[in-house]
Amino acid sequence: MAPTDGIIDLLVLGGGTAGIVGAKTAAGFGARTVLVEQERTGGDCLWTGCVPSKTLLSAAAQARDQRPDGAGNLDFSAVRERIATAIRTIEPADTPEALEDAGVEVLSGHVSFTGPGTAVLNGHVLRFRQALIATGGQPARPKVPGLDPARTVMSDTIWDLAALPARLAILGGGPIACELGQAFARLGADVTMIVRSRILAKEKPEAVDIIRDSLKADGVTILENSSVNHASSPAEGHRLHLEDGTAVDADTVLLAAGRTPRTTGIGLEHVGVRLDDRGHVLTTEQMQTTNPLIWAAGDVTAHPQFTHLAGVHASVAASNAVLGLRRRISPAIPRVTYTSPEIAAVTSGESGQSATSRTVWHSHLDRAVTEDRTAGFTELLVGRGGLVLGGTIVGPRAGESLAELSLAVHKKLTTSDIAGTTHAYPTYSDGVWNAAVLDVRERLKSPLRRTAIKGLATLRRITLDGRRISSKPGSQPQSDAQR
Repeated sequence: MAPTDGIIDLLVLGGGTAGIVGAKTAAGFGARTVLVEQERTGGDCLWTGCVPSKTLLSAAAQARDQRPDGAGNLDFSAVRERIATAIRTIEPADTPEALEDAGVEVLSGHVSFTGPGTAVLNGHVLRFRQALIATGGQPARPKVPGLDPARTVMSDTIWDLAALPARLAILGGGPIACELGQAFARLGADVTMIVRSRILAKEKPEAVDIIRDSLKADGVTILENSSVNHASSPAEGHRLHLEDGTAVDADTVLLAAGRTPRTTGIGLEHVGVRLDDRGHVLTTEQMQTTNPLIWAAGDVTAHPQFTHLAGVHASVAASNAVLGLRRRISPAIPRVTYTSPEIAAVTSGESGQSATSRTVWHSHLDRAVTEDRTAGFTELLVGRGGLVLGGTIVGPRAGESLAELSLAVHKKLTTSDIAGTTHAYPTYSDGVWNAAVLDVRERLKSPLRRTAIKGLATLRRITLDGRRISSKPGSQPQSDAQR
């Protein structure tokens, strides 16, 4: 579609999650909204991220269950088709047609700011009142001497593999590396992870211990505190020479060493939008950039790079831009690593508060016991007065159990609020309730509360004894004078 004349209320750069949510939000408020996407709408989540990776994990889990001894031939083409089917099923919600049905004008091409209120798209000048930068990010490519970039894959190109690699080496130890490493190992690949520090560096050590054991049980070799010095290319595949003098041979090398924001070539210097030292667009809590008429959301910003966060932040940005509000983003930031078992955590984003840990190990969680999946725990971080500040859950479907904890952090609920809410039994989310009950009981042990409780119990006994005496047969009610 060619650009149309007139001033655009909100110009959206990028058609991924942040761009789609921001554009639909603005259009829903009646603003003339134009979204420009250079390639295809849907973003990394649909095409190379969330959807294909979670489909792969599901297929790999089924493959492991069907081949517990690792024997048998895997039809990798069937796995590829299953991933393609999942993408095709979800894609219609993110198409240009769906956006246009929501009132968004969708244009294709490369757009760049040229000055205050102006941008150029395919040689055409666009005039706008405000803009939302949602250009996302892309996998970072670490430089390894001797490693041919053309013969490596990244999180966005691994889906092009036509066959299951016999030997897969992964450079990196974050969520993407762990998820894909476990999935390919379960599918039958010989997987080696090379990690500079330790896997899942942001997560609690006791949680990581569980995931590490699970990965190793699935056949993944994990080389922590290791790095590649250089690479060579034997007749087949790659040879990665490590700093300690050892070497790892692989048919395929996956580079999973983080992501970088897409800010190059969009003319930010012409509109006064500043970047941090890593190239992310700087924003306020209202998602406003250093130019008050330009907003940003998603992986292009310095916030954690999660699809759910991109959508929420884009909604906040679009609401503030179109309606002139001053909404702030929530400090509650949930995250999930979809390994088996999952790690799910949420933080309040507030520093300086002292917290007490209340942990329920899943060896004491009835649902986990019934399913014989007791490797995990539920931990609540609790502040003064039982205020829920965050927590970590390790176990099956931990991401679902995290929802209640995320709400508690966002709404500043207490463990008493959770403990006083009836929970279904037996469920994995029962771990949150048990941890909350544990905190309430521990707080009731304080000297002041114990004295108060003892006093109430004593007063109750006196009241009941008085009623018992007055209700004995033959007892006479007292007159006013007797009272």
